[in-house]
Amino acid sequence: MPHSQRRLIACIAVLLFLAFWIWGAATIGTMLATAPKWISLIFFVIAGIGWVLPLKPVFTWMNSVPED
Repeated sequence: MPHSQRRLIACIAVLLFLAFWIWGAATIGTMLATAPKWISLIFFVIAGIGWVLPLKPVFTWMNSVPED
């Protein structure tokens, strides 16, 4: 598969995943409105950094050398 196609597929996958991730974080974040501030802080730090781990395989695949 050409590198440009890999980037296009990865871009679409990342955008779809991030839309879901942001929706989930915002939904859970509103549920934490009555929780202590430190719990909300920990949650949003984890949610803000945590999206990288599930997408690491997509980034690796996107930047790998295509097989001929």
